[in-house]
Amino acid sequence: MEACNRCGKKVNVLAMSMFNTQMICIDCEKKEIIHPDYEKAAATELSQLQDGNYNFEGIGLPSDLG
Repeated sequence: MEACNRCGKKVNVLAMSMFNTQMICIDCEKKEIIHPDYEKAAATELSQLQDGNYNFEGIGLPSDLG
C-alpha cells in the first residue's frame, strides 16, 4: 500500500495531481476535479505536453486544496 501525498491515507491506487506532482488518492482526486481551477490546470498541462515539456510541474496547488 502507498500513502496519498496530500492526505496521508493508505491506498492501493494513486493518481498524479493535475495541479502539482503529488501522487494522490481517489478521494483527493475527486476534490480536484470539482475545483474551479481544474480545467485551467488540465488545459495548461495538455499544452505543455504538446509543446514537448514532459516535466511540467503543474500550475501550483490552490490553497483551498492543501
